[in-house]
Amino acid sequence: MLLAILLRPSNSSVQSPAQHKELIIFHAGSLSVPIKQIAQEYEKRNPGTKIYLESSGSLVCARKVTELKKPCDIVASADYFIINELLIPDYASWSIRFATNEIVIAYQEKSKYSREINSDNWMDILQRKDVIYSRSDPDSDPCGYRTVFTYKLAEKYYKKPGLAEKMSSKNREYIRPKEVDLVALLESNAIDYMFQYKSVAIQHGLKFIELPKEINLSDPSKNDLYSSVSTYVDGSKPGIKMKVTGDYINYSITILDNAPQKEEAVNFIDFMLSPEGMGIFRKNGQKPLVPLIAEPVMKLPPKLLKYFAKADKN
Repeated sequence: MLLAILLRPSNSSVQSPAQHKELIIFHAGSLSVPIKQIAQEYEKRNPGTKIYLESSGSLVCARKVTELKKPCDIVASADYFIINELLIPDYASWSIRFATNEIVIAYQEKSKYSREINSDNWMDILQRKDVIYSRSDPDSDPCGYRTVFTYKLAEKYYKKPGLAEKMSSKNREYIRPKEVDLVALLESNAIDYMFQYKSVAIQHGLKFIELPKEINLSDPSKNDLYSSVSTYVDGSKPGIKMKVTGDYINYSITILDNAPQKEEAVNFIDFMLSPEGMGIFRKNGQKPLVPLIAEPVMKLPPKLLKYFAKADKN
């Protein structure tokens, strides 16, 4: 079901049909809060535009385009790899990496052993029989396969052989399609802990354990370490698996080549990348990527080139 943001000014009833525009955005679940706020602010400034937001795991977002052929203007993914691998070059021509994040262990005060758990003993607490934890589905959602990377990196970091397999095999019945689905499980007390993005934990007022940079996928300087782990997920076609390698977390966005509202889509991304748009991400606990990365710069819409002018001069 599409989530429609319909913020109409008092004079919207006199808008002519020619002025009316509908913008469709498929986006990662972890972007739900900030991108909704950005869309609301954009609509206030552009009363002839309605923005329809559809949230799902980023891999599912891409498959809506490649397999289901659903109409869409913008795809915003939690992992640049998905846009670059599944949408470029057949469905899109460029991508912009714009934000980062990190994996944390989120919980509530009433979660079992909440006063005992810390960044050194979390794996022992979570392995207790009376503790239930959850993660998202690696075949649907980058947070899911990034959690698998965290398990594998933790096995190395803490020197605990077999840790990744133990973590992956426990509580599998609580795996959900996307990371924001886990929040409902936690708030309903169905689970005690979840592997989650820091921004989502902050947005929902949850407690969380920060993990060492060697395993939380937040530090680009540790990419050699992150890239030492990998996993396989469902690819662009049914029955096809593709290898995903560890990388520091960076979100990306693109406009589809056949976007029905391409000009309006460019205007929206221009606002999102502006200081005000990036400020909304910061307010919601998500750090903008500095500097922005475009792939390739020469294929960007002219209006967006200003965000890369300094990089071109270096």
